[in-house]
Amino acid sequence: MSVRCFSGIRAFMTMFDKLTAERRARLTAERQLEHRTRELDAALSQLQEARNTLHRLRAAGTSTPLQEAQRVAEAQNLQVRAREDADSAHRTAIMAERRLWDSINTLRDGFAVFNGNHELVIANQAYLGVFTGYPEVQPGVPYRRLLEILAFDNRVELGGLGAEDWIAMMEGRWDAERIEPIMLTFSRGDTARIHDRRARGGDIVSLVRDITEAQRHAADLEEARRHAEAANRAKSAFLANMSHEIRTPMNGVVGMAELLCDTQLSDEQRLYADTIRSSGEALLNIINDVLDFSKIEADKLTLHPEPFDLERCIHEVLILLQAGARKRSIDLMMDYDLFLPTRFMADPGRMRQVMTNLIGNAVKFTLSGHVLIRVVGIEASEGQQQLNVTVEDTGIGIAPENIDGVFGEFAQVDDQANRKFEGTGLGLAITRRLIELMGGQIWVESELGKGSCFGFSLTLPLAEDALHLNGNPIRLEHVLVADDHLINRTILERQLTAQGLTVTLCASGAEAFDRIVASESGKNGEGPFDLLLTDHEMPGLDGLELTVKLREAGFDLPIILFSSSPTVLRDHPAVPELRAILQKPLLRHDLVRQLHLLSAPNAGPGAAEPAAAAAALLPGGGRHIRVLCAEDNRTNRLVFAKMVQGLAIDLRFSEDGIKAVEDFRDFHPDLIFMDISMPEMDGRAATRAIRQLPGGAQVPIIALTAHAMSGDREDILAAGLDHVLTKPLKKPLLLEMIKRYLPDGACSIDIPLDPTG
Repeated sequence: MSVRCFSGIRAFMTMFDKLTAERRARLTAERQLEHRTRELDAALSQLQEARNTLHRLRAAGTSTPLQEAQRVAEAQNLQVRAREDADSAHRTAIMAERRLWDSINTLRDGFAVFNGNHELVIANQAYLGVFTGYPEVQPGVPYRRLLEILAFDNRVELGGLGAEDWIAMMEGRWDAERIEPIMLTFSRGDTARIHDRRARGGDIVSLVRDITEAQRHAADLEEARRHAEAANRAKSAFLANMSHEIRTPMNGVVGMAELLCDTQLSDEQRLYADTIRSSGEALLNIINDVLDFSKIEADKLTLHPEPFDLERCIHEVLILLQAGARKRSIDLMMDYDLFLPTRFMADPGRMRQVMTNLIGNAVKFTLSGHVLIRVVGIEASEGQQQLNVTVEDTGIGIAPENIDGVFGEFAQVDDQANRKFEGTGLGLAITRRLIELMGGQIWVESELGKGSCFGFSLTLPLAEDALHLNGNPIRLEHVLVADDHLINRTILERQLTAQGLTVTLCASGAEAFDRIVASESGKNGEGPFDLLLTDHEMPGLDGLELTVKLREAGFDLPIILFSSSPTVLRDHPAVPELRAILQKPLLRHDLVRQLHLLSAPNAGPGAAEPAAAAAALLPGGGRHIRVLCAEDNRTNRLVFAKMVQGLAIDLRFSEDGIKAVEDFRDFHPDLIFMDISMPEMDGRAATRAIRQLPGGAQVPIIALTAHAMSGDREDILAAGLDHVLTKPLKKPLLLEMIKRYLPDGACSIDIPLDPTG
């Protein structure tokens, strides 16, 4: 409306200037007429003087008839020219006045000029139209009389004022230093905005703009906006309901399929179970992409920064994707700069989504080889770190002509090479928008048939609790690394060298055994090794077989094993001989921690952590943790029970929120998992009720929800819950949550790190 108002004022000023110019032209013509009239009078005076002179000369007898005729002709010509000039000036003045009135009357808006005494000078028909029936309304009528006609004849709405008060208000406007515009609604149904301006000489120019159509259009726009917002709310509600309704049964489908894969199956049965699980997860990914894209397009997606561990975030994503990668013999590796902090301020969920999209995309389009995640950074300013994250793969690559479009919506390259790869084509588009929302940049480099490298750059503030790794010197001196993968060896060499260690690299178990034998005999001049770091799966002599062979040969140096599937090793006879088993891809914190443990003053043979393996693999002593799960869906209860089966847990189910509050009183759980959507009393209300009970303020309560729309997480946490797990549940995340809140004195939890068991 303000834009229309300003354009109207500009139009008003343009017309006012035009009318002023016309008025000046008329005044100029009138002055020219007056000048010509004076010239005519002067010419007539000269003519009369010439006549008098002629009479005198005649009387004196000194003029000839010819001379007299010439003088008479000259006087007559002068008189004719003066009359013609006067007629021309008069016609010019009439034309100027006619153009002025034509211009005024062609205006759709009302126009009037009042003199310094507030008397009407001129007005067009649009201005006078409201005063039809009053012949007194003509030039010279006072402004107050016009106001009286409008007020007392009910030709204008007074806005709740009395007639005299309204007239006084309208007159008072003209007394102000700056006359503010005012809007009037006439009884005939139209609405006008009045703009008044003082001109030089004390005149007041008034423009009455008809805004009836503009108001009607604005009302139509407002109505359309209300309909659009209602439709948007309906769409959002529909998406939220559909998300919840789809996720709830999918929790049963995916969860039970995952549990089925953990059982003894024939090859055909395992194929069917894996197909069910992978298809269910693909469907959920499509649902998530559509929901996220709709939120981004509607500018409804907001970020919620909080402290989070970037290295652990990437590690968790790699663990979840590891099962699918191992089926195709794809190595997942992470190279996190050893001296780069890990804890930053960002939205953990969105950072996890970015990493899942990029790493998952790399795994999907890689048939063999590796996927490598590199994280490096520099200090951008005090408390700010510039991070560069790249995801490199040895996959099918992207043709040069398709690189520019990979971040577009629904832009999966459609050719024979990748038609077998499913997806919505939204993952990279969502990733790009998320990175841009965080203030970063994303790029891609690729060569067809040789792989791709996706990368992004972000500047993130350090979390207040960000801790650098212990920089104290490590007491070890010489480390032997055995790994058949060159990149893994290179990463380990760089990390260990940064700790001041001498590193010897071997590409196989057999080579490592020969090096150790040679070092003990002094044949190679290297001296004995302080530690062996070995990969589990190597061609020929693997890590466990190497351990057995070394012990049989009498070597007792500490051995740390790297494995992508630690849970399958628990019954192997070599496990007790290991100082630790570290999950691949390796968390650098875990590696450095083991180096410090081995460097402790009391770290003699067998004193460190055979027990690092036991911590990951074997349950400890103590009481069972009491877990209460409030869940109204029978299938979801079954999935939950099967996921925690075999753990040292006392589990009780509540079928609704009311029952959950009652069970809390007599069961006294150490940890509560709370479904959000339940009959009778939902999870939010049940949580608020539990928080009011003795001990309820301290117990951790984890939300289980199928709601995944924007704002759901914040609403849930605002109700007093501590964390949110989205359905379908992922077993590693569920067990990790239980382990996080394990109370003192409870049995340690056996957590299988491989989702497929």
